[in-house]
Amino acid sequence: MFKKMATDALGLSDIGSVISPEDYDKVDADDYVMHEDGEKIYFLIKSKADEYCFTNKALIHVDGTSATSKKRTLRRYPYYTHTFSNIELETAGTIDLDVEIKFNLGNEEFDIDVHKKFIEEVKDLYKSLLKISETTEENKTFTDYAHQSLNTASATLQNSRTHETRLSHEFRDINETTFNWLLETKNQYHIKDFGHVFELFIKN
Repeated sequence: MFKKMATDALGLSDIGSVISPEDYDKVDADDYVMHEDGEKIYFLIKSKADEYCFTNKALIHVDGTSATSKKRTLRRYPYYTHTFSNIELETAGTIDLDVEIKFNLGNEEFDIDVHKKFIEEVKDLYKSLLKISETTEENKTFTDYAHQSLNTASATLQNSRTHETRLSHEFRDINETTFNWLLETKNQYHIKDFGHVFELFIKN
């Protein structure tokens, strides 16, 4: 009886289970979280073969070849370089045992089966991924606008220059201003840490 309860709690059945925060240190993925750099687990799904660990900075996928093999492949997908898209949640039918959350992360496709008793928790994950996707898309738009504005300003200044002897001074000033401006834009719109989004939606 106790063994069966432990199996369910740690997500060792064929269908994935949502792991509680107090059990994060019992899963393999926790060993690969960069705790030293402020990385934190916000959501974790575990089945016999796989672990899907959503941190504030990346999805860590501990990929098992099969439920009976101990061999695992670790894959890390930073949100900074991999964008969420095509996010779907498929709820359970009358006789279904699982719900499915599907999404693309960069060029990778994910289709994760989770026991239907965790539907409320998976809804929270679904909302989090949607918000991250929306934020990333908005920031990309703002960044594109910023580069267009910079190109326009640069072209206008170049066309208005009348004194070639001032070229080196102008180049230095423009280069310094452009560097600082791009750095500010990068810090504002290229988000690496989405902890604030998970904290808004994840209730476990």
